[in-house]
Amino acid sequence: MPESHDGIAYERRGSGEPLVLIHGLGATRLVWKPQFEALARERDVIKIDMPGFGQSDPLPDGTAPTPAALAAAITRFLAGLGVERPHVAGNSLGGWVALEMAKAGDAASACLLSPAGLWQSPLGPRSVNTRGIAKVLKPLILLLARREDVRSRMLNTVVGRPENVPTEDALQMIRDWIEAHGYEASNEEMRRHVFEDPEQVTVPVTIAWGELDRLVAPPKAHRRPPGTDFIVLEDCGHTPNWDDPELVARVLLEASASGRPAATGRAA
Repeated sequence: MPESHDGIAYERRGSGEPLVLIHGLGATRLVWKPQFEALARERDVIKIDMPGFGQSDPLPDGTAPTPAALAAAITRFLAGLGVERPHVAGNSLGGWVALEMAKAGDAASACLLSPAGLWQSPLGPRSVNTRGIAKVLKPLILLLARREDVRSRMLNTVVGRPENVPTEDALQMIRDWIEAHGYEASNEEMRRHVFEDPEQVTVPVTIAWGELDRLVAPPKAHRRPPGTDFIVLEDCGHTPNWDDPELVARVLLEASASGRPAATGRAA
């Protein structure tokens, strides 16, 4: 069962060096379910719902949910648990938040799964409000999503192999996306900015990019922090956790190994 501290819902398991898991835009801590047990055998794993998502409260009124503000809130939350400078891992927007923690000196390492923010220039507003339509049609969409073919089409933007996601987890992913109360504000801030000054990140960074990512192109070399280990996750999508659970767990463990040498090449 989840716990809550400082308005942030989380689950914690295992022992060893702390590893914090941060989901992407419109998701929740559910996305780390395929890796949670394997990671907890070697790490003190904390998976959270970011402020404004899942069961976590939004940031205080007047605080824009920029990636840096989300990172600061997570750092304060962790301090309240007695956790300082953990290893962090994040997917999509969560990867950007993890990078902000690393740049601020609040992380020992950062593992980024198809991170947001390393694009060349701000994305700007979306031309079609797909989620707004989904909110209006939520009962129908959740009913139709009971069909495997429909569910697969809904998920294939973010998951490379939707058939790997158990039905109830897939339905919850869709429900989490529709119901995310902090989505609009976080999406607006994410699309207004880029991650600035990557050269200021001095901790080990691993970027693991899903080969089948349909949402975001991989960052150019000059947009990555110096010495970044760049890995391609073969046959994986933007959120690769169910595409190849063992591979993702292995990458997370290797990236969060203290004193690890810089690695090169493709994951297999």
